[in-house]
Amino acid sequence: MLKKTNKRPVAGEIPAAWTPALKRLVDRCREQVDGALQTGLRDPNRYTHEVYRAMRYSLTAGGKRLRPVLCLLACRLLSGRAAAALPVACALEYIHTYSLIHDDLPALDNDDFRRGKPSCHKKFGEATAILAGDALLTEAFTLLSRPDLLRRIDPLRRLRVIEEISRAAGLGGMIGGQEADIRGEGMKVSLAYVNSLHARKTGALISAALVCGGLVGGGEAGPLKILRRFGERIGLAFQIQDDLLNIEGQPGLTGKAVGTDALRRKATYPALIGLEASRKTAGRLVAEAVSLLAPFGAQAGPLAAVSYYMITRNR
Repeated sequence: MLKKTNKRPVAGEIPAAWTPALKRLVDRCREQVDGALQTGLRDPNRYTHEVYRAMRYSLTAGGKRLRPVLCLLACRLLSGRAAAALPVACALEYIHTYSLIHDDLPALDNDDFRRGKPSCHKKFGEATAILAGDALLTEAFTLLSRPDLLRRIDPLRRLRVIEEISRAAGLGGMIGGQEADIRGEGMKVSLAYVNSLHARKTGALISAALVCGGLVGGGEAGPLKILRRFGERIGLAFQIQDDLLNIEGQPGLTGKAVGTDALRRKATYPALIGLEASRKTAGRLVAEAVSLLAPFGAQAGPLAAVSYYMITRNR
């Protein structure tokens, strides 16, 4: 049973610098997630080896592990420890990886490379890639419903976590955002349309990661609302930076082709307001997000530092 906490956060200055101590903390979270992903996915059937290999290929291909790290940091912020949220963090990465596999398919973005390696469908074929994505989404909810892995989480909170992630991954979240992304190609759209697209396709799962970490950490309504609003802003800032990297990035660093958004005439911030205005918007969003963390004081330093990293990254 998760022990509830009514401890009030102490206000104070939030460190914004990417200090060695913060880097070690984030690296430790990422290593925890990588270790759990390496050992947690098992092949249950000797007749499905190809799908299993495709799942592992995409899941262990590297990446920032942003969503699981945010989940662990949010849990740590509210409870002082992050280990209880590790299965939830892994489920989030399963879902994120599934979405990348499907995004890369010829019917959607038709990308040949992901993280510097051939996309799943280029390596294993389209049919296997579709099944691998479907399987990762399904296995995420297997993780989220296993009492042996989540025994330290109150059952009602576990249900709230499942609901939060389901909404973020479904029609009101990633799926709806993906449809808006497709429909927006070649269209003259408003900034409100792009904001809605990004909020669902990218921001929903980022916000869910933070809220779910907070739920596992014992957070009540007030802190959870802060984490959600923080996630909404950094989710949009993250996507704006992604759009900028699609124009200015180096394929050797990003691990994928650049210039593809312009070729497909995608609805993006740079396409609507230009590069410099997009950079300023991303910076403003992160500043707003960090200001929301003020009630947590210096304890929120890791989340603040990660949010600044999101708009200064080169991959």
